[in-house]
Amino acid sequence: MSKLLLRCGRHFSSLSLDHSATAIPGRLYLTTPHFRVYSTHGNGETKPDTASGGNGNAYDDGKYPTGDFVFRPRTAWEDFLVKTRLFFALPWRRFQSGSVLKIVLRGEITDQLRSFSRALSLPQICGNFEKAAYDPRVAGIYLHIDNLSCGWGKLDEIRRHILDFKKSGKFIIGYVPTCGVKEYYIGSACEELYAPPSAYVGLYGFVVQASFLSGVLEKIGVEAQVERVGKYKSVGDQLTRKSMSDENREMLTSLLDNIYSNWLDKISLAKGKQKGDIENFINEGSHQVERMKKEGLITDIKYEDEVMALLRTRLGIPNTKLLPTVGYRKYCNVRRSTLGLIGSKDLIAIIRASGSISRTQGQLNIPSSRIIAEQFIQKIRRVKESKKYKAVIIRIDSPGGDALASDLMWREIKLLAAAKPVIASMSDVAASGGYYMAMAADVIVAEKLSLTGSIGVVTGKFNLGKLYEHIGFNKEIISRGRYAEIVAAEHRPFRADEAEIFTRRAHDMYKQFRDKAASSRSMTVDKMEQAAQGRVWVGQDAASLGLIDAIGGLSRAIAIAKQKANIPLERQVTLVELSRPTSPLEILRGMGNTFVEADEAVKHLMHEMESSDAVQARMDGILLERFEGASHAKSALALLKDYLRCI
Repeated sequence: MSKLLLRCGRHFSSLSLDHSATAIPGRLYLTTPHFRVYSTHGNGETKPDTASGGNGNAYDDGKYPTGDFVFRPRTAWEDFLVKTRLFFALPWRRFQSGSVLKIVLRGEITDQLRSFSRALSLPQICGNFEKAAYDPRVAGIYLHIDNLSCGWGKLDEIRRHILDFKKSGKFIIGYVPTCGVKEYYIGSACEELYAPPSAYVGLYGFVVQASFLSGVLEKIGVEAQVERVGKYKSVGDQLTRKSMSDENREMLTSLLDNIYSNWLDKISLAKGKQKGDIENFINEGSHQVERMKKEGLITDIKYEDEVMALLRTRLGIPNTKLLPTVGYRKYCNVRRSTLGLIGSKDLIAIIRASGSISRTQGQLNIPSSRIIAEQFIQKIRRVKESKKYKAVIIRIDSPGGDALASDLMWREIKLLAAAKPVIASMSDVAASGGYYMAMAADVIVAEKLSLTGSIGVVTGKFNLGKLYEHIGFNKEIISRGRYAEIVAAEHRPFRADEAEIFTRRAHDMYKQFRDKAASSRSMTVDKMEQAAQGRVWVGQDAASLGLIDAIGGLSRAIAIAKQKANIPLERQVTLVELSRPTSPLEILRGMGNTFVEADEAVKHLMHEMESSDAVQARMDGILLERFEGASHAKSALALLKDYLRCI
């Protein structure tokens, strides 16, 4: 269900992907609606014209280099140098030659660099694939895929690196004890794919669902007064409606059909089957792993120990000996330079922007998945002032957030782009405030199913008058100034003149966002209006509308950056990550700060809940999850959890 952060103690303060985020008085937000896509197919959609861009020009995918991976075998001298470096490698970077790299893909996958976290790091996963292709000690990869929790942009990036790794000639074998649509999407790219006899098979399709709290709020005496700009802007629908709007249904259907069609295309291509055959398998609702083997969707049915025995046989290792393996965490410590993957003196900076957007560090100062505008701007300015960086890639995985913060970052990226090439690379989502950042770049690159756009705003408050009457609570206000009570008076609805101010603020914010987007994308305002209206688009449709320039991942963004910086495409460059991974020391320090600052933080939170005034134009995230995880019990728990946040 929609995870909107509701504060019934006062008026509604924030609609946020990060439920720990709180709004500050007078702050505007750029955000997008939250809904979940589970796993069945919606019908009928209105798609944009894919033959031409939003600016009236045909979308030309060949305008920019592809950045496709090309495996280059080493010369004898290069091979000697690599083996020499490996001989002198530090102990924690050594492992047995002929080892299998074991990567367990399970749970959350973040776009950030992580050195101490349970969540997997996409850049480190992809880096391990690339290193393993050239590492003479790695015989192949064993990929254990189980219960993935990430968007389709990250899944496409991982899948691309699996296909790239296969170009090295080394084997990559997948194992899926839980075979849902996401797990199979990754596993189907492997050379061989195995599943145990008791595997959970959940290839049933996709379904989108949205829940509504309007009836619940009525029963407890709460009225949500919401003003939105953009007919597709569905943030707030959960509070004011009891069913899905036609516009929201149209948008969700379009997104769902894009995801479903892409899944069918990729699976049918990987398995050498007709798209209709895969769709028939889905529609038959088969949950048996034996049927998957019969249809050629998996290689064989084996337990994990049997797959290990198969690998021992393949590598000529006796059954009496253990299979030599190296784990994902340890392999992250292997340096690219040790394997001869050294770039030239041409440096390209990568700045990662992941999570919801805030202008300043939170009260607790704990490392988190959030974009802090002040810190981000410092990095931008350092890169701008430095002469050593030839180009910059802004890697965005954000549903948006604070509008002021988004605008300040947009300005700094714009100034940076005037000094050197800047390429925006979208991960799972770069919508609303995330798109606001991206549109300042010279070129925008997105995955086929990256979620972007969402150019629209929403604002409002809760009227708690009836609730207060029911519980016997009274509040009286003495004020000076015509609009002094616009924030404080949650015990009554807006007066007509107060509602007009909220409406005007929302429309002014929308106009600023839309007009800047039109200028950045060289469109007329009328053309941009067709793509705006708060609508969320997948990357392939955003390209046809002119909202982005190219379809691809980080490798394509790097190739385009080289092209813009006049660096020969065949030349290796050195990528400099300016986003530091979180260290254990920082986490411990943050835990200490939690205790020291707890009292102040609670007071600060209470103040914000009492005096928040937020205009929202933010994407609360779009979660793509497996169908089998959407049990009635879990849905009820999710509803209860969200409802408790309202009280």
